[in-house]
Amino acid sequence: MAVAQISVFAENQPGHLGRILVALETAGINVHGFLAADTGDCGIIRFIVDKPDLGLAVLREAGFAVTRTDVLCVRLPDKPGELARVMGILAAANINVGYSYSLISTLIAIHVDDIAATEAVLRHQPIDLVSQDNMIW
Repeated sequence: MAVAQISVFAENQPGHLGRILVALETAGINVHGFLAADTGDCGIIRFIVDKPDLGLAVLREAGFAVTRTDVLCVRLPDKPGELARVMGILAAANINVGYSYSLISTLIAIHVDDIAATEAVLRHQPIDLVSQDNMIW
């Protein structure tokens, strides 16, 4: 039971992720989850969206280098040890996990070079900054 994932190869520059997201939004495509990872000057942004075929077409038309890959998605109970349990099952079967990320959450982790400066920018916006102590699932 595979799920389609869209991978976009992108330059690691301010605004590039935003342009991708605007292209998806303009086409009425909802992002259910994503992983943005850099490799220096470039990165790979992986998306699970509600309309993957349309997403591929829209992003290609916008000039992005994009591919489709099938991935597995599992639903875990929200309790300690569940992720470790699943990863343990895969390890016991000698299955390597290349990467993994969570989906359908409004809590988003964002890595930036300067946390304090970024917090200062976001603090003046209608954005709820979350601390380790006030994460609510």
